[in-house]
Amino acid sequence: MRNRHRSSRYGRYSGGPDPLAPPVDLAEALDAVAEDVMSGYSPEQAMREFLRRGGRNQRGLDDLARKVQQRRRDLLSKHRLDGTIQEVKELLEKALREERNQFLRDARMDPMDRQFREMQLDSLPSSPAAAVTELADYDWQSDTARQHYEQIKDLLGRELLDQRFAGMKQALENATDEDRQAVAEMLGDLNDLLDKHARGEDTPEDFDEFMAKHGDQFPENPQDVDELIDALAQRSAAAQRMMRSMTQEQRDELMALSAQAFGSPELMSQLDRLDSSLQALRPGEDWTGSEQFDGDQGLGLGDGTGVLQDLADLDSLAEQLSQSYSGSTLSDLDIEALTRQLGDDAAVSARTLAELEKAMQNSGYLRRGTDGDLKLSPRAMRKLGQSLLRDAAGRISGRQGRRDTRLAGAAGEQTGSSRAWEFGDMEPWDVTRTVTNAIGRTAAAGQDPMKELRIDVEDIEVRETEARTQAAVVLLVDTSFSMALNGRWVPMKRTALALHHLLSTRFRGDRLELITFGRYAQRMGIGELTSLPAWHEQGTNLHHGLLLAGRFFRQHPNMQPVLLVVTDGEPTAHLMTHGKAWFSYPPDRETLVNTVSELDKVTRQGAEVTFFRLGDDPGLVRFVQAMAQRAGGRMVAPDPEDLGAAVVGEFLRNRYSDPVWDVDWD
Repeated sequence: MRNRHRSSRYGRYSGGPDPLAPPVDLAEALDAVAEDVMSGYSPEQAMREFLRRGGRNQRGLDDLARKVQQRRRDLLSKHRLDGTIQEVKELLEKALREERNQFLRDARMDPMDRQFREMQLDSLPSSPAAAVTELADYDWQSDTARQHYEQIKDLLGRELLDQRFAGMKQALENATDEDRQAVAEMLGDLNDLLDKHARGEDTPEDFDEFMAKHGDQFPENPQDVDELIDALAQRSAAAQRMMRSMTQEQRDELMALSAQAFGSPELMSQLDRLDSSLQALRPGEDWTGSEQFDGDQGLGLGDGTGVLQDLADLDSLAEQLSQSYSGSTLSDLDIEALTRQLGDDAAVSARTLAELEKAMQNSGYLRRGTDGDLKLSPRAMRKLGQSLLRDAAGRISGRQGRRDTRLAGAAGEQTGSSRAWEFGDMEPWDVTRTVTNAIGRTAAAGQDPMKELRIDVEDIEVRETEARTQAAVVLLVDTSFSMALNGRWVPMKRTALALHHLLSTRFRGDRLELITFGRYAQRMGIGELTSLPAWHEQGTNLHHGLLLAGRFFRQHPNMQPVLLVVTDGEPTAHLMTHGKAWFSYPPDRETLVNTVSELDKVTRQGAEVTFFRLGDDPGLVRFVQAMAQRAGGRMVAPDPEDLGAAVVGEFLRNRYSDPVWDVDWD
């Protein structure tokens, strides 16, 4: 019988992005990107800015970069590089102390011999390296002292190997002569393999043979000779940088001590040969750099080399996090290095940012234009418009004391009757009548509607609504430099987006024209307006804007004209007969006459006019109030942040003429 019980093991998931992690918040990212785009950034710059700043619950690249720099400062301020020399000093002091104690304990020692030995020890150089060298032929009387002295040679050998092969210091602790011979043989075989590779004479079989024989000494588990060289060269280059980071005195001491490693000069010869080969094979590594350490914790040669490797990791991560090089993406981030240096939380944050970047590009919110630059897609514009319209509706509701503001009713007020659906109908379904029709049709066909019920097109009925006049809506927005200077640039764009979304989704029969006016006026699409940068342009040519508005109204003679004007300044420019703009500040009489004349033409077309005044300049207040009265319209003076709600509210008031919308916000 098959065994149905299985054993299971549980542990930290390490297979890439956590499959149970919540999805990235694209809505927050899109809002932030769009806000920056409306402020004048390109979509690509805006996305980079969001990734740098991060979100409400998401650390950004700047925060990770700060942690990288803090980690780097901590390493430099915590350590110093004389750890091996200090260990040698301590072992030497122990050996000399034990030897002198032996002189006192050994009563049978010849007094002349004792005195001579004491003189030898007392006259040793202060340099640990020189003292160790001078004691090479000394005949130790104390076995314990001799062991301490031999430990110095063993320590130096293990440290020098640990510089090039991480973990050797621990692996060779209490090593036998056979262990040391195996290391010497590995170095010889390694140097032969690298020489052969440099000449282009090596084969994959040579590498396989080397790893079969010495692979247990390479925990990195390289898969070919290039991976082996990469790992060794990074460590060797870090060892060179460590030596260059020492003082001249420390370097001299270590070079002198190196000859005593394992009591054999052959080790240094093999290591020098290895360093030369690696430098020739990987000249792109940093072989000449240095660092300034000023801490209290001494590092041995192996540990110090590891810290220099950490610093190289951190420098590489800092460059990756800066995303300042051509073609950079967050997929370039070395997540393993980030985990080693900053821990799992930082790696999760970086991985989430990378997923956000990828999701933004794959979601359809951003797309490449014909010029190769990223742009907000129509889908992004709809999403953003929906968000801004919801915000405007909330502000309208709040100002009127209502708990909910519904912006439905594109087809007019419901009559209470229903009729069969026809192609092109936008009215809501009468669900009760539709389901009843489906049940009746199914039963008439001899089928049981309790078992299966399908709705057919012929079943659908829609709720009848009263006819509603379609509107031709012009939103005239001031794009003179004062709008950007006074913080009104982004609210103006948010307003246009909200109104555009309202008309394109709820009032699809209406037509909306967006017209900007600075020195000149021009028609603009919503995408073009959203990404419009603020430039230093003198002139508020309302005359030209009204001229274009009147032309739009004449193109839609059967629609109700609605004019919404957003401005923060008196008109200071008008269009002359030859097509050039005339600018004058303060406004001259001709500009005012031309502007008023064009407003009168729009008014005679039956336009419902509302002016939205941004600013409290007395001249602006007098002008806008006079224009609104002349057109039989209204003047509204909202705060910039309330502009979207004010424009949407006025549009709805004009469309419905419902007292609920008739609220003065000035």
